[in-house]
Amino acid sequence: MRYPTRIPRRTEEGLTTAELLGNAALGVLALVAIWALLQQLGVDIVTWMRDQLL
Repeated sequence: MRYPTRIPRRTEEGLTTAELLGNAALGVLALVAIWALLQQLGVDIVTWMRDQLL
């Protein structure tokens, strides 16, 4: 019995649809989290500025 002397290497030639959808979902989630954080910080900054002026 003869065994192959060389094991073929697996290559990553392209992204699958599932990988692309997963990356897109993570991107959207990150944008929503950043937007919420900036919105809250914006409210805090405006409140701080009002308190400083009064």
